[in-house]
Amino acid sequence: MEHSKTLYEHLGDQQLQSLLNSFYAKVFKSTILGPLFNQTDAETIKDKQFCFLTQFLGGPPRYTVKYGPPKMRRRHLAHAIDDTAKDEWLSLMKEAIQDLDLESNLKDALYNCFPQVAQHMVNR
Repeated sequence: MEHSKTLYEHLGDQQLQSLLNSFYAKVFKSTILGPLFNQTDAETIKDKQFCFLTQFLGGPPRYTVKYGPPKMRRRHLAHAIDDTAKDEWLSLMKEAIQDLDLESNLKDALYNCFPQVAQHMVNR
């Protein structure tokens, strides 16, 4: 029986890091999202997202091992996340995904992982 690759396996650590570097370069410049992230060190933010996305996309449980159970909604409640912030996050992630050297079907599959989760983070 053939093993179907996870999105994490398609990406690998190097492309996942590239995605996050591109994404957060955009986030920190965003007038909408930048202020939500300015109280935490950029490298810490990227590490947490790297660990989370590794796990979320079917890789090893890096986030749980390093930071505990994800419980992402609870972890984000302290931040005012409205539909505008959600839409900006999704737009910047889509742009960052387009920067990757991946087939378009994998780019689509990767992006499609995010809208439902982003909606779940809206708390205002």
